[in-house]
Amino acid sequence: MKNNLAIFLSRTTAVNLSLLAITVGIGVHSTRPAAADTVLSFYLGANASPDSIVNYDFNLGGGLQSTSVAWDGEAFKMPPYFGLRATWWQDAHPNWGLSIDNVHAKVAANPIPAGLSTLEFTDGVNMVTGNLHYRHLNDSPFTPYAGFGIGFTMPHVEVTNAAGSSNTFRYQFGGPAAQVLVGLEHKINDRWGVFGELKFAKFWIDVDLDGGGSLSTDILSRQIAFGLNYTLGRR
Repeated sequence: MKNNLAIFLSRTTAVNLSLLAITVGIGVHSTRPAAADTVLSFYLGANASPDSIVNYDFNLGGGLQSTSVAWDGEAFKMPPYFGLRATWWQDAHPNWGLSIDNVHAKVAANPIPAGLSTLEFTDGVNMVTGNLHYRHLNDSPFTPYAGFGIGFTMPHVEVTNAAGSSNTFRYQFGGPAAQVLVGLEHKINDRWGVFGELKFAKFWIDVDLDGGGSLSTDILSRQIAFGLNYTLGRR
């Protein structure tokens, strides 16, 4: 079922745009909250992850294996680290907002552990979260804010064993994800603004390997982002 869902969503990095469009559409056309400003955000940045334990079984008779993996974020290799977000700030509670956030962050094993020739999610871990935001409104053009969210990942799984007898290369549903963030926006005018942001995310990844195998790991992702906001206006 996970594989069918992944194939349906995407086979390229356009999965990020598709997921955000679907979730934003649901938010706009389902429940309609009190009047709100809708802000669209695009950002670039970088990500890094500490080592984590990877558990895998290729289902080739070797049983379950565990190894410690050092991750490289590869933020400046194509496709780069980027994100898309839609935020709704509420009139009734102007300091509070809801958002849907889609982050394309990559990780690749470096060095590659023994027994593997490829271990990476380099077309993106592709995290989608629903977030709650709080901003400190003031008389200056600078607005600090913070938020947290929960959601899921749709990673592009690239795993091959050293013998080459098992090769997985496809999008899959990865599992739950969570993030916290802090940032600062500078308003240019009523429509446009720029911002800087620190994000800390956790991915709980549990995916299938070709031939009936499996792989799981928990990855912490530290991210820094700089982006552009555009306010659509009241709805």
